[in-house]
Amino acid sequence: MLEIIALILLAKQIGKIAAGKGLKPGKWKLYFVLSWIAGEFIGAIIGVLIFGTRNIFSVELVAIAGAITGYVIIKANLSKRSEIMEDDINQIGRQ
Repeated sequence: MLEIIALILLAKQIGKIAAGKGLKPGKWKLYFVLSWIAGEFIGAIIGVLIFGTRNIFSVELVAIAGAITGYVIIKANLSKRSEIMEDDINQIGRQ
């Protein structure tokens, strides 16, 4: 349940960042959700390989770490993008 709440709140944050950069927020929210799921899946596989199937708590911690890594990758990708720049024609007459 807490993971779903975190997913929703972080998706909203990603959408705001994307909108501030002049990008489509829905597209970046989708990228975020897909990277979260992929990161969690890969993290779960790594966790099972490291801890086995008997230590489910440790496996889940590694899976959550993978999901957060997906968030960090998407946020870093958005942060590298340039801000909205107005055209020079729109700047005529403004001070």
